[in-house]
Amino acid sequence: MLRGKLASASFSFYNTHMSITVTIALATICFTYQGTEECHPVLLGKGGSTPRGEYIVRKRITESPGYGGDVLQFHETPDEVFAIHRVWLLAPKQNRRERLKSSKVTDRYISAGCINVDPTVYDRLMDCCSNTQLIIK
Repeated sequence: MLRGKLASASFSFYNTHMSITVTIALATICFTYQGTEECHPVLLGKGGSTPRGEYIVRKRITESPGYGGDVLQFHETPDEVFAIHRVWLLAPKQNRRERLKSSKVTDRYISAGCINVDPTVYDRLMDCCSNTQLIIK
């Protein structure tokens, strides 16, 4: 979950031919990139804090440290923003980089609700899937 300054990149359409699927039980994200289906490990919210449902991901600019300048927002409440973003590394004791690579799914439940991905995966998502349907199940 993000807090702080965010700006919207405005888009009036969404990609109806693509979708991103996050499976909470497996802590994975799957999508099609350059014609090939890919699945990757993700860090998810502990205690079920990643909201399930169907959303549209939209690029948002953020000045908050640790996010690389932008995120793919999928849900917002008056107090919180939920997004897919590069793995957040500003709390070194959480060992997020190592946990993201762990084959043990329970190691990958650590975030406050956002979906953390490897930076390479994030770049691919930005390339193919901004303004795309996200299904979290």
